[in-house]
Amino acid sequence: MSTDIAPHLDPAPAVTGSADVPSGRRPRLARMASRAPARPTPAAAAHNVSAATAALLALVAIGAALHEPVLIPPLAASAALVHCAPALPLAQPRSVVVGHLLGAAAGYAVALAAHGSAWAAALAAGVTLALTTLARTPHSPACATAVVIVLQEPAPGRFVPLLFGSTVLLVLTAYAASRVRRAAPRYPAYWW
Repeated sequence: MSTDIAPHLDPAPAVTGSADVPSGRRPRLARMASRAPARPTPAAAAHNVSAATAALLALVAIGAALHEPVLIPPLAASAALVHCAPALPLAQPRSVVVGHLLGAAAGYAVALAAHGSAWAAALAAGVTLALTTLARTPHSPACATAVVIVLQEPAPGRFVPLLFGSTVLLVLTAYAASRVRRAAPRYPAYWW
């Protein structure tokens, strides 16, 4: 499945009465603005934001109980994807869970070769992008997971199970949240 977005093919309406704009073409700003997604309803926005925030607060609570930092920045980005863009391939459970695990694997592999440098972190992000693309599990926050691992070098025996559990929690909260509000799009579009 390709994650590329097809170009906007709607014919541009003719603009009349303007000597600056050739007939049949809209100004560039108008063409770009028309491609933005529709603004969500206030109810949908409140639902998505509160569900994502609740999931992130749950990660913080789990971390506090375990005396471990469970909430890392890439998981906040994942929460935003699964709750606010649930139909995207990047938000599907396969991409969220497997993507972060591939990012962790790439991060630890690169960290083994080059300890904690920004150059190594950038390489780990690139390797993660390649792996997630080949595995058909696109998930951009997974690249950030690889960067976190290279720069902070968390113990894999503690970090990887927490990462796995956190991604599963994000997926399950998105699943539950999509069933709470009647008009919400169903999540996920596919599991695997």
